[in-house]
Amino acid sequence: MDEIADARKEKIDPSLAWKLISGQSRVFIGKGKKILEFQPDEGNREEILKAAMGRSGNLRAPALKTGDKVLIGYNEEIYSYL
Repeated sequence: MDEIADARKEKIDPSLAWKLISGQSRVFIGKGKKILEFQPDEGNREEILKAAMGRSGNLRAPALKTGDKVLIGYNEEIYSYL
């Protein structure tokens, strides 16, 4: 089942973001021209959330969960990981 959430209407705070990220094998975060790649676990939780959350305290957009991967933030190259 597909699920769509509009971050302008539904806040995705760090605890909810971690629920989305933690069960996946990889998370890719686009920050400008850089792409950060992580294997989520409790040891790097804070580092991942620091990169994944925007200044407003909401999950950076866009965020896409596909298979066992999560893509967060805008970077054209990041979509080659689909």
